[in-house]
Amino acid sequence: MTDQDVHYRLLKLLEEHPRLTQRQLAAHLGVSLGKAHYALRALVDVGWVKLGNFKRSNNKLGYTYVLTSRGIAQKLELTASFLARKQREYESLQEEIFQLKTELDEQRAEICPTKD
Repeated sequence: MTDQDVHYRLLKLLEEHPRLTQRQLAAHLGVSLGKAHYALRALVDVGWVKLGNFKRSNNKLGYTYVLTSRGIAQKLELTASFLARKQREYESLQEEIFQLKTELDEQRAEICPTKD
């Protein structure tokens, strides 16, 4: 997963679940805790996400992650880029599948010719 993918997915997760812990974010993203921390820190550093504090029932200090207006705008751009890339991948896979099916049909025809 590219850094851009991680940032996109992280922004999406934070928008939907602002109180997830870094450990939970890492699990949802399928990355290490260190990578999740690094990516989150990068989003905070560029001003796309801000941290807010909240108290949990066991009196530990926790964080809530809030997308800034710049973060929301960036998420929109990343979504468009992600969608365009996934569309190209999909089209490429469709072409590859078509070629493989054609190749398979040709090989079957050579091995088992039909009787006319």
